[in-house]
Amino acid sequence: MPKVTKPLASQRTKVSQVTILETPTNESTLLVSGKALRVLITRPKAKAQQLALLLDQQGIANTSQTLFDYQSNNSADSIAIALQHADILIFVSVAAVEFTHASYPLHNNLSQTIFAVGNATKQALQALGITNTITPPPEQEHSEGLLKLLQLAKVTGKEVVIFRGNGGREHIANSLILRGANVSYVESYQRVWRTLAINIAEQWRAQQINCIVVTSNDILVTLVKYLAHVTNNTENTDNIGNYWQSQCLWIVVSDRIEKNAKALGLTQVINTHSASSKVLCNILQALSCS
Repeated sequence: MPKVTKPLASQRTKVSQVTILETPTNESTLLVSGKALRVLITRPKAKAQQLALLLDQQGIANTSQTLFDYQSNNSADSIAIALQHADILIFVSVAAVEFTHASYPLHNNLSQTIFAVGNATKQALQALGITNTITPPPEQEHSEGLLKLLQLAKVTGKEVVIFRGNGGREHIANSLILRGANVSYVESYQRVWRTLAINIAEQWRAQQINCIVVTSNDILVTLVKYLAHVTNNTENTDNIGNYWQSQCLWIVVSDRIEKNAKALGLTQVINTHSASSKVLCNILQALSCS
């Protein structure tokens, strides 16, 4: 059952809108130079398929490994209650739109101001006839980009409902609370994490994977823990094997994930500042031609 819960109040180089996490030898550029890019996509299934199709069209070798599946939390009553007094609705993902709509049909005459974290989420709302959605620009399709929108600058006294899955970041909620808003969640779905085969990292090496796309911090942490376990037979994330840690290129989509990737010891990190499949494809294409 979805819960309506209160959140807790609580030197870079720019290259074509890409941030390369600098190392003494700028190894991020050296890694892909002269080598065919072979990409591992770790996005949820639908987004992974979308990016894979774009990469296929550009002739970039890729394979997908979704790390979790979505499962519905059905409760029309809790969604109805949340909508009743809301001034602002924020949808953080396509899944948030789809699972909310499956439990409580959304319609095109909602009176609230509606925000979506990215264009894909906006398109999911448009498919339901909801066309007045506000989103960050393509290069800022993440929580930080959303919070920079002028429409969310003055929210004192506003009732804000964030539609999301179970758990996740509190950054949007806490930032809006600091601006004077009252914030609650509708958790319309939950993530069910998959158990990866013990030999799958060996398969990735056999496929010569040299680039991994990571679009959330949870995916980053889960994948690093897995690689630590299979390469060192330990849960110690400080050492995940020299290849994955020092030679593989990690593509991340926000400053937060970039920072956490560095903290986990990853040295080849490129920040795209966007989770858009088109942006990711364009950057991977540029890297493959470098």
